Amino acid sequence: MTNSLVTVFGGSGFIGRYAVRALARAGYRVRVGVRYPNLGYFLPPLGNVGQIQVVKADIRDAAAVAALVSGAGAVVNLVGILRQSGGQRFSSLHSDAAGAIAEAASKAGASALVHVSALGASPTSQSVYARTKAEGEARILAAFPNATILRPSLVYGPEDNFFNRFAEMARVSPFLPLIGGGTTKFQPVYVADVGAAIAAAVSNPAIAGGHVYELGGPAVYSFKELMEIILRVTCRKRPLVPVPFALAAVGAAIANLWPWPPITPDQVRLLKSDSVVGPTALGFKELGIEPDCLEAILPSYLWRFRPQGQFQAAPDKA
Repeated sequence: MTNSLVTVFGGSGFIGRYAVRALARAGYRVRVGVRYPNLGYFLPPLGNVGQIQVVKADIRDAAAVAALVSGAGAVVNLVGILRQSGGQRFSSLHSDAAGAIAEAASKAGASALVHVSALGASPTSQSVYARTKAEGEARILAAFPNATILRPSLVYGPEDNFFNRFAEMARVSPFLPLIGGGTTKFQPVYVADVGAAIAAAVSNPAIAGGHVYELGGPAVYSFKELMEIILRVTCRKRPLVPVPFALAAVGAAIANLWPWPPITPDQVRLLKSDSVVGPTALGFKELGIEPDCLEAILPSYLWRFRPQGQFQAAPDKA
């Protein structure tokens, strides 16, 4: 890119902080649009003084979106949610916002657009999350045909919502549930590797543009195997209890009445499909990135869930 300014939507989120850091390390100036600027004040120290700018912007405001992408050589869209609440709906954030950002980027003359979707995005999925992710991809490509689509599998890292949640559950619950019997397959990907993939796609729009990349780590695990790894890393012993999808859906529907349910009915439907990179899909290799191994990363942040915390010896094998 000849223009070193990159605009990032959703930069204060889980993946966003790593994407912003990777872009800053690559030498770009980064403009981050967030609804609540105070939630993004941790971002500027990730770069040099003045390199990262946090700007208040509501993606529902067309003028604000246009102003945010103005003058940017590349645009990155990370806007997304894992569960719906209040005015935060899958369709408005995954689909409508994606289309609006792509249209604004195209009108502004950006040379690259990187959109982070999700592995398993499909217009025929039982999950509303996956369907709206597919709708977002379609709207992105309709407005910006040369966009780069990244589809990560289960993303993990210190702030993740999967391993931390089940590690906390193992601390207080007498058992861990194996939803659907625990056979669903995942290819967990380290969040810093996803950030690196975003920076690589921005740096090489002529190569990455117009393609879909499926991002997964070096190994595939079943849901049951992931629960076993969590227990091993956190030095805890809990029985793993199979829970049929039908029963899990009922439990999720009841739990969904709480402000922050451990799992939603839509997430139960999502677990009926594997999240694994396709055998012929483009991925990290084509972006020049070697992904990290799950077992090497998890102990670095799940140690806090051990009975004696940092003072408890790590298990021989993660």
